[in-house]
Parts: sequence; structure tokens; C-alpha cells
Amino acid sequence: MENSTLTLLLGALVLLVIYFVKKYTFWQRRKIPIPDGYWPFLGHIWPVYTVTKNMTDHFQDLYKKCNKHSMFGLYDGFKPVLVVREPHLVKTVMQSSFANFQKNGFEVSPKTDPLLARNPFFSVGEVWQNRRKRLTNAFSTARLKNLFTGVTQVCKKQQTFLEEQLKSKNQYDVELKHFFGRFTAESVSNAGLGIEGYSYEDNPPPNSFHSIGLTIFNPNFWTTLIFNMVFMKSSIAIFLGIPLLDKRVDAFFRRVVHENLDFRRKDRSPKHDFFQLMIEQENSEGEMDEERIVANTVTFFFDGFETTRLTLAFIGYQLAKHPEIQEKLRNEIRTAIVKNDGVIAFETLKELKYMDQVISESQRFHTALTFLKKVCTNECELVGSDGLSVRMIPGMEVYIPINPIHHDAEYWSNPEVFDPDRFSEERKQDIEKMTFLPFGEGPRMCVGMKMALLLTKSCLATLLKDYKIEMSPKTTVPLKWSKYHFLSEPISGIWVKISKV
Repeated sequence: MENSTLTLLLGALVLLVIYFVKKYTFWQRRKIPIPDGYWPFLGHIWPVYTVTKNMTDHFQDLYKKCNKHSMFGLYDGFKPVLVVREPHLVKTVMQSSFANFQKNGFEVSPKTDPLLARNPFFSVGEVWQNRRKRLTNAFSTARLKNLFTGVTQVCKKQQTFLEEQLKSKNQYDVELKHFFGRFTAESVSNAGLGIEGYSYEDNPPPNSFHSIGLTIFNPNFWTTLIFNMVFMKSSIAIFLGIPLLDKRVDAFFRRVVHENLDFRRKDRSPKHDFFQLMIEQENSEGEMDEERIVANTVTFFFDGFETTRLTLAFIGYQLAKHPEIQEKLRNEIRTAIVKNDGVIAFETLKELKYMDQVISESQRFHTALTFLKKVCTNECELVGSDGLSVRMIPGMEVYIPINPIHHDAEYWSNPEVFDPDRFSEERKQDIEKMTFLPFGEGPRMCVGMKMALLLTKSCLATLLKDYKIEMSPKTTVPLKWSKYHFLSEPISGIWVKISKV
């Protein structure tokens, strides 16, 4: 009896060893290089899962370890993941062979996250196509011009807020992400829903849009575990029923939309906000789907609040570090305003070419999302210029390392130097395609890109025409990244001093 038990245990151990060897030699058997430092069960991503290292630095290190190859492999737990480094491979995955990689690797469950499941970023197939088509129409140039009316009201609130802060002092000491969060939250409520967001109040109600944004994106150990689970191990999060959207936030948006719909049924005066467009789209189809309007509202908030305020904060950081660039940008803004009868009009923003350069360079230098994850949906082959090749089968994942590519000296001269002139008319033609990916590329390129740029340019123009930004000693330079955030988040924040010019 004892011998048979021992035999069974040894047999099970042998099978387990064979299983581990097979799993952790997947890339070696295909002659694809891998970086060292992976652990059984956790693979290469263990520092992120255990919240001991931030996502940005970790992927940068992995990328550098394989800098002589067109692609390299990782182990995410037991799962083999391919990372493509060459621009032509990025193009293949995101654009030219889109039919084979049309699914994002980030998933949420319609059961636990019914609102986010309709977001184009998470959805697939016909749901994705329908949602994207609707939002593309919503952010056409003509529609944006209407939405700009609401954005200008927020710009005035920002101006009034700053004047109030500087009444009794020469400088306003503030953390930029928090400061710009007021702007993006109020833009979502005003231009998005046509309602008051209370984001510039000293004591806002607990359910103000700014407070809700901080609830969703407040980094701590537990929220980081949830975000990492949803974004890195979606299947486990779905199996455990872990929602990305807090139930309180879900309830907040449902209530706001329901009350707004009731109000607009009674008030027939013309509206020019995103919410009205959603109502018109629903009416054109003959039946009002309130759940769909709520989902679109959540999408508008997610796309308009966090990544935009983070982008603005990084731009502010670079302008504070480089006062000569800030002054050149201020002169461009003032000149454009004079040409447009002393106001910041929709057309004014189009003339701010140097601002476009500053925004683009900041997005290159500080990328909010470190990487994109795509899933193979049809069998195909990826071949690098160095002869490395992988036969991809449905279900395999491919990572697009956005931040590492943005800092790769092979594609960018002096990548650690902040230089807006890289994107000047004379030099931007030299930028290799598929090496600048702040909004992604191909059919799944960020549908809210135009709206995000409208908010960014409006906010910067309003701020810089009358105020200057200087670095505060509270800011750690260079920035250090928090391990408690899925996006690129500075540990101690970005503190500056704002004063009148």
C-alpha cells in the first residue's frame, strides 16, 4: 500500500515537473528571447502583482533587457505573452493585420460591470462597432464646436477660481493633478451633461464630479490590486466577480442620468452638450435605452477625466521646468487671442501650432498608459526584421510597449530631453510611423482623442495667457512613479506655484 502511494506521489510530481517545464520553455522552444527574472506561478509580472514595483519602470526594464531584438517573450503567470518592439510589427498588430488582433486584452464582465462593458475600450465585435460609431459621430468637428460652448464656461470658472486664490497672496501652491482634475471633472459635467459639477467649490457635495473621480482613481494598495487584476488577469477578476467600477459610482451615474432625463423631458430649450446628442441618437432609433445613455456617460467620464488631467499635469510639469518654452507658448496664445478679437474661440485653438508640439512632446515623454494589450483572434505569423518569428494562435496576447518605445534612442534622438520642436512641421516628417502612440493607432485608436485635445488646449490657453507656473520644492525631480497606480502616477504629486504674469 505504501509503495503504491509513493508511486502515485512520484508520478504526480513527475507530471507536475513536466507541466512546469513545458509551460516555462514555451519561448525557448521557439527561439524567442526572454528577459531573466521570472518566478514560477507569477512569471515576469510578479513585481507588479505584488505591488513592489510600478508598472512604468518594470516594463521599461524588461524592454531594455531585450533591446537587440525585434520581439521578446514574457511569462504572465503560466501564460506566454509576446512583446513587439519594431514599428512594422506594431503596425501589423494594430493596423494592417487588425482582423487578426481586433480584441483588446483588457476585459470586464457585463454581469459585474454592465456599464463599462459597453465602453469601446473593453467591448468587442458588434457591440464595439456600434459604440464606436456612435461616439465617433459625437466627436465630429461640428459636434465639438457645440461642446466647446460648455468648455468655455468651465474655463471661466477656472479663471474665477484662480483669481479668488490669488486675492490675498502672490502665489497659489497647488498639486497639478488635483488642480486640473477640477477642470476635467467640471468639463464632463458641464460640456458632457449640461449640469453643475461643483468641482470648483471649496466644500463640494460628496457626490460632486471631482469627488467621484477621486473615488475611482484614488491609488492605494487595494485599488491597485483590483486594477492589476482587471487589467492583467481579466479572467480571474471575472471569475471572482470583481468589478472595476465601484457600486457607489455605478449608482451615482444611474441617478444623475435618470434625473437629467426627467428634467429634459420637461425642459425643451435647446441644449448643445454630449448628453443631448445621446438623447437624439436614442430618439432616432425609436426607443430610449436609458442603460445605454448611462454607459455612454460613464465612457465620457472615464475618457475625459483621468487621462486628460494626468496629461495636463505632465504638461504643467514640463512648462514649470522649462520657463523659456512656457514663455514661447504664452506668446503664441496671446497673439492668437488678439487675432480673434480678444477671446479664445474654437478657431483660436486651431492656430496654436506650438501648443500642439508641446502637448505631443509631453505625451511622448510621459505616457499615461505604459502598454497596450491585444489578443490574437485568427492564426497568423509575426516576423521581425532580425528573422525572429512567432506563429500566433487565437487567444495568445501581444503587448505594445508604448512608454518604452517613446523613450527608445533608436527612434528618438536624445529621448530624455524635452524638445517640442521634434513635432515641428520641419522635423515631424522624420518621426518613424508607429513610434508615437499616445492614443493608440488603427481602428481601435482612442475615439475621444479630439475631445481630449479640445479640453487640453482650452485649459492651457486659459491658464497661460494670464498666469505663469513655477516649480515648487515639494515636487521630486525627476519624477518617481507610484507602485499603487496602473497609470503613470508621480509618488509625491506634481506641486507648482501659480501666479499672475
